[in-house]
Amino acid sequence: MILAIARRELTSLFLSPLAWSILAVLQFILAYLFLTQIETFIAFQSRLAQIENAPGISDIIVSPLFGNAAIILLLVTPLLTMRVICEERRNKTLALLLSAPVSSYEIVLGKYLAIIGLIGCILLLVCLMPLSLLLGGELDYGKYFCNALALALLVSAFTSVGIYLSSIASHPTIAAIGSFGLLLLLWIMDWTANTQAGESELLEYLSLLQHFQNLQSGLLDSADVVYFILFSLGFIVLSILRLESDRLNQ
Repeated sequence: MILAIARRELTSLFLSPLAWSILAVLQFILAYLFLTQIETFIAFQSRLAQIENAPGISDIIVSPLFGNAAIILLLVTPLLTMRVICEERRNKTLALLLSAPVSSYEIVLGKYLAIIGLIGCILLLVCLMPLSLLLGGELDYGKYFCNALALALLVSAFTSVGIYLSSIASHPTIAAIGSFGLLLLLWIMDWTANTQAGESELLEYLSLLQHFQNLQSGLLDSADVVYFILFSLGFIVLSILRLESDRLNQ
């Protein structure tokens, strides 16, 4: 049932102009940023050749590309998730779905996988861009893998937050604004960690940006991977509990 729901949701997404428009716009923006980073590398290549242990292609082109993609997906993911459950409630079809012989976790996971499938197409396009550099240079495959893994875990976390806000909001616009606000707060949370009173380890740990940058640096730490997994699972469970509450109130 999870795969059936995911297939239906993914099909409806690709039948709408929203998905194709987002894919086209994102590809254009990311391609422009990618080419800009290549121009920057070429402009400073002669100077970098004179520096010992100078940053290479992976540091100047690949990591910034994935970092830019993360910020763009922070803006886009709430637009993709805002209608997932909220629209069902507005169209009075959620009650019908909840009365069907389908459990709440199957509904949430099916819709979650559908959004992940769409965002996976975006991630695939992002990951293919750096591979084109192999025609004229070399990549640090370890750093490339860590950046790809970091972005995949990050958008999984984004999606889980978006689905939860969609499950509790009464309007898709409210769900989108709420998701963006919460994600932005979690993104910049460690900016206030360094204060006169000292460093707040709790704020640093809760920050999405902190864990994303740790993985981006090429250091594959299980603590960062576990953080993203628990983060996503936590909001998925909250979404399931919300649907269970709606089922009991019928």
